[in-house]
Amino acid sequence: MQSVNAPSPSVSRRTPAARLAVPAGLLAAAVGAFAYVGAVDPGEPGHYPVCPLLRLTGLYCPGCGGLRSAHAVVHGDLLTALQANAPAVLGYAVCAVLWTAWVVRAVRGRPMRFEPPAALVWTAGALLLAFTVVRNLPFSGWLHP
Repeated sequence: MQSVNAPSPSVSRRTPAARLAVPAGLLAAAVGAFAYVGAVDPGEPGHYPVCPLLRLTGLYCPGCGGLRSAHAVVHGDLLTALQANAPAVLGYAVCAVLWTAWVVRAVRGRPMRFEPPAALVWTAGALLLAFTVVRNLPFSGWLHP
């Protein structure tokens, strides 16, 4: 029986360059997307589509302001990014940590396994739902993107 922490034979036999190809490709795509959003201001109308939920109902979805927060992150303005969409900024950070762990495991010849506990998934979902409800209340204009 193979140990849980032992490298997978199919992963460990590949060269380091082959093991890093997918994480490098994903990094290139993310850098390209952030570079585009950093160059083309989402605050100016006409460059990006309008949120369909906002257009149809006037309600902010949990993603509203995500592009503006990415634009602010690219320009180093963390406070503006958090004001535009704090969960998105947290999501960027979580993705960066997971990507780093993926690269470290790939270099070591180990597969990346991310299996969050159900309680974590449900808690994150509940917090995102609470954020969405609170940002649409009349007194919480500071959470509007």
